[in-house]
Amino acid sequence: MAFPQHRPRRLRRTPALRALVRETSLDASDLIAPLFVKEGIADPVAIASMPGQAQHTVESLRKAAAQIRAAGVLGLIVFGVPAKKDAEGSEAWNPDGITQRALRALRDDLGDDAVLIADLCLDEYTDHGHCGVLDDRGEVDNDATLERYRRIAVVQAEAGAHIVGPSGMMDGQVDAIRGALDDAGATDTAIMAYAAKFASAFYGPFRDAAEGAPRFGDRTGYQQDPANADEALREIRADVAEGADIVMVKPAVPYLDVVRAAKDTGLAPVAAYHVSGEYAMIKAAAANGWIDERKVVLETLTSIRRAGADMILTYHAEDAAGWLSG
Repeated sequence: MAFPQHRPRRLRRTPALRALVRETSLDASDLIAPLFVKEGIADPVAIASMPGQAQHTVESLRKAAAQIRAAGVLGLIVFGVPAKKDAEGSEAWNPDGITQRALRALRDDLGDDAVLIADLCLDEYTDHGHCGVLDDRGEVDNDATLERYRRIAVVQAEAGAHIVGPSGMMDGQVDAIRGALDDAGATDTAIMAYAAKFASAFYGPFRDAAEGAPRFGDRTGYQQDPANADEALREIRADVAEGADIVMVKPAVPYLDVVRAAKDTGLAPVAAYHVSGEYAMIKAAAANGWIDERKVVLETLTSIRRAGADMILTYHAEDAAGWLSG
């Protein structure tokens, strides 16, 4: 049997050759770092289930954000944890609430040199931990919740957010938020829609960090069934039709098929959220010496980019940026 003339190894022999023909790039500017800020604490509080992450004070948040930006990461998404919660989650639209104070501080520090994204939801703010207000049956009232989302969007834009990120998976949320922003004159504020957010078991550590676990039931009534990819694409198309500027798939690695399908629509830039459970598993395996953390993180983030994500929300952002520049 004649040896084939085609020898793929020719282009794999050296690092320079491999770099020359590499199909997928991963850069610090592709990453968005999630950050937590908590009201009523004097010092940062380490998050046990997310090693290396913390609930910040406003001052420590400013320092962390400056470090992350200096590493080359452009995007920062802020999650607030208020000292006071109620059934409506009213601290979410308090102009002096913790998230708004944090956004103002970061905008003062960073201006337009970073992209500030505000998580827009109610689970961190409600005393029951659901993503909206409840009706008489104890179920999330979709349309009543939209009215609250409208209020939140306006105060977040006024506080300095370049982008708001509605994550509650309410029907019509993008349309409601776009209308509220436009009515308030915030026509330049963009919307990153959590368009395909699945009811995933990978969110556990985040709920520790944001202190937003449901006090009863779960979120399967409004987050998507992990088995349904076609439904995810219908949600993405609906959000774009309502005015979404960016669409997100969450989580990332278990749903890379959905990331690719979203990219193939060509409708909007695609974000993928490499979530807390994915992060925690890598950190735990690395702590036990079972994997090389640096190599696994960069391989994982590259796979998300290869699947079609234009940007990746990841708790590895600062570390990955350092490794990529090293």
